[in-house]
Amino acid sequence: MIYDLIIIGAGPAGITASVYAARKKLNFLLITRDIGGQAILSGEVENYTGYQFISGPELVQKFEEHMRKFNIELKEGEEAVEVKKLEDKIAVQTNKDIYEARTVIIASGKRSRELNVAGEKEFKNRGLTYCATCDAPLFQGKDIAVIGGGNSALDAVLQLIKIAKKVYIINNTPALSGDAVMLDKVKDSKIVSVYNNAKVAQIIGDKLVKAIKIKKEEKEEILFVEGVFVEIGLIPNAEFVKDVEKNQFGEIKINCYNETNIAGIFAAGDVTDVPAKQIIIAAGEGAKASLSAFRYLMQHKF
Repeated sequence: MIYDLIIIGAGPAGITASVYAARKKLNFLLITRDIGGQAILSGEVENYTGYQFISGPELVQKFEEHMRKFNIELKEGEEAVEVKKLEDKIAVQTNKDIYEARTVIIASGKRSRELNVAGEKEFKNRGLTYCATCDAPLFQGKDIAVIGGGNSALDAVLQLIKIAKKVYIINNTPALSGDAVMLDKVKDSKIVSVYNNAKVAQIIGDKLVKAIKIKKEEKEEILFVEGVFVEIGLIPNAEFVKDVEKNQFGEIKINCYNETNIAGIFAAGDVTDVPAKQIIIAAGEGAKASLSAFRYLMQHKF
């Protein structure tokens, strides 16, 4: 069977693309490892139009409810491992099967960047985590370190200051960055201490995390913490598609129609080189990509 369209990923971009594809009555398949992508990891979302405030998980639930109103074909728990353009179709190989379509939208998003320091792998899920929304409640009344200095780190801090005893921010740049409102809230907290120009050298513990070793201006210091939240950025999930053009960050390059350099292959959301990584932008890009795929199908004879 050859589908009109295969959508890879079910974050805001992929879900929105699927809604538009369903409304256009395309015969399509949605392949995804999970539902929600990075959006489900967001704590407080205050800049999605129509909601003055909503949590990431709640917003993803709304997205999923909307998507499931359509009778779409969904392969959840599958991960794309290769996308290959053939003569008049595109083959998508997953960890379970091979599917074919006339067009493909890559909306596979990004994943958390790791520290790559001693102790990180040993203490993952044993006090070290990459998701404050998922794991913050486990650290009630504890001393915590948040690694990073951008919006994702600030979001984690804002969740943690409600429950933690102490929060250390370890930031490897001269100053914190991010939205001004978030910065003000973090600076107003009496339990937050910021270490700028500092790097994590080691995660320390026995069965669980007990401390971190940081290096600041060639001096080392031990901070005794029971939780470490790594928030140092994201890596595009684009390794499985080798023939499309990418930028220096590994993001898929697209034009304003969400077209890649390969005819019939489109991309949307955080996996692309669109400069602002926001939930509302990813959703809009998913809509554009789906409409572009529909236009491509209408303009070609198969």
